Formats: sequence, structure tokens, C-alpha cells
Amino acid sequence: MIVAICSGGPVQEVAFSLMPDIWIGVDRGALYLIDEGIRPHSIVGDFDSVTEEEFARISEAVDHIEQFQVEKDETDTDLALRKALTYEPAEIVLTGVTGGRLDHYEATLRSVFLLQKQYPDIIFKIINPCNAIQFLLPGKHQLERDGYSYISFFSYGESLHNVTLRGVKYETTDEVIEQGTSRFTSNEIISRASISFTGGICLMIKSKD
Repeated sequence: MIVAICSGGPVQEVAFSLMPDIWIGVDRGALYLIDEGIRPHSIVGDFDSVTEEEFARISEAVDHIEQFQVEKDETDTDLALRKALTYEPAEIVLTGVTGGRLDHYEATLRSVFLLQKQYPDIIFKIINPCNAIQFLLPGKHQLERDGYSYISFFSYGESLHNVTLRGVKYETTDEVIEQGTSRFTSNEIISRASISFTGGICLMIKSKD
């Protein structure tokens, strides 16, 4: 099962082409989905980014609403991630979390980072119309092109060791991806591709122009 979360970042950052089994709308993101003719299975948030009239529209379109106080420890997207986990999905995709406020994006990235470590059997992705962002745990991973032109790798939290890339334009064997380096940016998948590494967590970004 795939669960998609639509948050309330800039609407142009939302990948409406996603076709998950379940949609969760987050605050204004619920309105984005409704305006596109997509009915969320549930919505969560404090709804401080919508007017009373807009909230009335959301309430008419969706049966299950979880409304929280504005003052809380979690972000609205964190609450949606918690809700998504209750469906026991194989994959959770977030969209509408890039662009706009960078603090919101960084908060989401850190939340996904922690959840990926906590739930290694679930795939977590952040997607907008031009990019797909994913954390990879140590081991070997097959890499799919999926319509993206470029693929980049960064260490997140600590350096990656024994990085071996195959089936890409710039292959490596037992390399190190250190914190702060940009050397592994803008690679390209050529054929059946893979990455393997030991230790650390890899932030993988697929992009297209």
C-alpha cells in the first residue's frame, strides 16, 4: 500500500500525478487536493492557513478530519506521517513540502530521516514535479531512472564508506562520501544501476529539468 501526504507548501510544488492507495491532506494541502478533484481519505492539521470558508469546503468534502491546536510540539506534516503509519503502508510519499518556507522543508527532511531509521522496511519519499528525494540505509540498492535525468548522492549525518556505484555515467568503487562534499552530484543512470555502501545514511535526489 502507498500512502501520499499532501502538505500546504506552494501549490506548484505538489505532484498531483501521484496515484497512491490513500491520500492524506495536511492543512491547506487538503484544499489543493479538493480543488484538483481528489478526495482525501483523511485530513489533519491545525488549519491556521485556511479561512473559515475554505475550512467549510474541506469539511463538506472529507468525512474524517483530525483538527489540532495551533500550539503543539509536532508540525502538521509530522501528524500526517503519524496518521500514515497507521495504515501499515509499504511506501509513504510526501508532496507539497518543498519550496516556500525552508524551515518547514528542513523540518520535514529531518522527520523523514528519523522515520526511515525507525522503519527500515517502509520506503519514504519526498516528491515534487521535478525531484524525488529519498534516504537510503546501508546495503545495496537498485536504482531506477523513473523519468529523471540526474541522480545525486549526499551523506546525511555522517560520512558514507565503501560507496560503489554501477550502471551510472560516473562509476565508483569503495569510495567515501564525506560530509560537505558535492562531488557526487548530477550523475546519470545508464543501464541497470545500483549503489552499495556501509555505514551512515545516504540522501539520494533524482532530478529532471
